[in-house]
Amino acid sequence: MRVFRMRGFRTAILLLSITAWAAGQVGAAAAQKSAAMGSRERARMAGRVRSEFLHAWRGYRKYAWGHDDLRPLSKAPHDWYGQTLLLTQVDALDTLVIMGLRAEAEETRAYIVANLSLDRDVYVKNFEIVIRLLGGLLSGYQLTGDRRLLALAEDLGARLLPAFESPTGIPYRYVNLKTGRVRGSVTNPAEAGTLLVEFGTLARLTGRQVFYDKAKRALVELYRRRSPVGLVGQRIDVETGRWTHTDSHLSAEIDSYYEYLLKGWLLFGDGDCRRMWRESVAAANKYLADEVGTELWYGHADMWTGRRAATTYGALDAFVPAVLALSGDTGRARRLQASSFKMWNRHGIELEEINYRTMEVGDAGYPLRPEIVESTYYLYHFTRDPEYLRMGESMFDDFVKHCKTDEAYASLKSVVTKEKADSMESFLFAETFKYFYLLFAPPSALPFEQVIFNTEAHPVRRTWR
Repeated sequence: MRVFRMRGFRTAILLLSITAWAAGQVGAAAAQKSAAMGSRERARMAGRVRSEFLHAWRGYRKYAWGHDDLRPLSKAPHDWYGQTLLLTQVDALDTLVIMGLRAEAEETRAYIVANLSLDRDVYVKNFEIVIRLLGGLLSGYQLTGDRRLLALAEDLGARLLPAFESPTGIPYRYVNLKTGRVRGSVTNPAEAGTLLVEFGTLARLTGRQVFYDKAKRALVELYRRRSPVGLVGQRIDVETGRWTHTDSHLSAEIDSYYEYLLKGWLLFGDGDCRRMWRESVAAANKYLADEVGTELWYGHADMWTGRRAATTYGALDAFVPAVLALSGDTGRARRLQASSFKMWNRHGIELEEINYRTMEVGDAGYPLRPEIVESTYYLYHFTRDPEYLRMGESMFDDFVKHCKTDEAYASLKSVVTKEKADSMESFLFAETFKYFYLLFAPPSALPFEQVIFNTEAHPVRRTWR
């Protein structure tokens, strides 16, 4: 175990490389068909994505610069907490760099270091600020080398630490950036367990181990409270450690908990995360996976018994193929991706939730989510099957057709009616456009093997020993 823990990251990456090589050998015939979308056509698609990114960015720049995000229909700025934390600018910085938009990236970086103030008497949602703001600052620092971004990240991390001061070590949902006061004792595995990539990276870059220890303890405490069949529930009280909602699934409120078990192992070589990931995914595959004819879906089950509770699947579940592919399970990943794409094609764009046995709409909204695009990118990386390039092109065509406005992009109230909503969250720039771009761009735009993406698509590199 000692040798593995020292070399865990290299071992993990070697295993994934071997898996990718094997998949490439098995799919050699498919890879040879990549001429179906040659380098020139891929460059054209990457250029289209970059152009549409700029269309949305210019809308934000024109109407909401210096604010958290843009309301695209009313063309008005919006701040999450009544005062700005520059969420869109921080979330978008690494995408600007990756796309080679140097002038826009430099303007944004300079604005952030000159204007981002964290000394604010506001209660913020710990999870959202960690994945968007802390993740964006850390990635921005690694890509630009501007140590002022790292200083801002360290300041933010310190202001968020009081959230972890619960009797269980599982963080409260909200923390006041100025006073350190906390609130929100009922949380969920996603919000409490999706912190290690960011806090762990901050610990490694600053030498302050407390950041790693607090985030890892939260992950471990959630895992320790799993049921005898190996599942976690949807909500938990951080003060008592008791589950308050026992529905288990891979969707909203649980999703990225599983993602960070795997990524904690791969990024930090953490043997505990490796063990927790393997045991947790085995339980998910046993109790949550659902075979419907030849199709694979993941549904809901009672966390204590494993009995099927619901047959719903949605946009947030569509990240699972990416995580399965990253773990080496490309077979399941490919099957589940086919199901996700079936859901997308049901109404010409992805909806929030569907009953996969009846194909009836559960939640018809589309808030510009990236997860299915993320999985398309991962699967193309690991298989080199041109099917995923065509899949990505089809989705991008639909995305532009239904979500583009005169000066930005807008969410959809309903994928059935295609009525737009007055919302354009920062993850559009951090994730959706980034994954579309990376799917078609040359690998040199961001070498996949050198980074781990946080759940907001901020790439971090293992620059520490």
